[in-house]
Amino acid sequence: MATPKMVVLTGAGISAESGLKTFRDNDGLWENHRIEDVATPEAFAANPELVYRFYNLRRSALLDTQPNAAHVALVELEHHLAQNFLLVTQNVDNLHEQAGSRQLLHMHGELTQARCTRCGTVVRWLQSLDAADVCGQCHTHGRLRPHIVWFGEMPLYMDEIYQALAACDVFVSIGTSGNVYPAAGFCEQAKAYGAKTVEINLEPSANAAHFDEGWYGPATMKVPEFVARVKNG
Repeated sequence: MATPKMVVLTGAGISAESGLKTFRDNDGLWENHRIEDVATPEAFAANPELVYRFYNLRRSALLDTQPNAAHVALVELEHHLAQNFLLVTQNVDNLHEQAGSRQLLHMHGELTQARCTRCGTVVRWLQSLDAADVCGQCHTHGRLRPHIVWFGEMPLYMDEIYQALAACDVFVSIGTSGNVYPAAGFCEQAKAYGAKTVEINLEPSANAAHFDEGWYGPATMKVPEFVARVKNG
């Protein structure tokens, strides 16, 4: 039997079980901040100090966070499927990398990177970031920003993602709300090309009806169970 081509999408639910806060709290705030104040280009232009501080705190918290059993199971799945596997994440943390994932696209950017708004250079960045920092490529001050896709900006790697969705046999969504586009439309995109679609989530998402199969419960339990089924044929 041929090895299936699989695209896996992960969202905040998979990182929540490692202790990271999910994208929005129930009151619509993002870690007690309005989205408009910390996650838009306009916010960065108006109050860069607040935006820097917000992401510096998130980056600092990430450095003390460990991947969980769901992250580890996806590494096993990558090893099993080899080149027929692609992991796409909406998360800006590096827990997939910490676990060992390599065939991975961060469509919303990465918290452990900074980008120069003048020359576009992206660099690994683990320390605090502020307006005094200098771009190592163009040597200008105050032009580095978190390498995060903010509201109103285009997600990254969309061409590669849509090509993979068109070619995959199985699409799996893990820990996503089903509310955030374009990722919320990936299931229907893959399904239109004939892929089987699977949702793994704590509870059914907003677009659960579009999936062929649902696995509901903690990601640390359900993702390893799903991976074991794939490996066992």
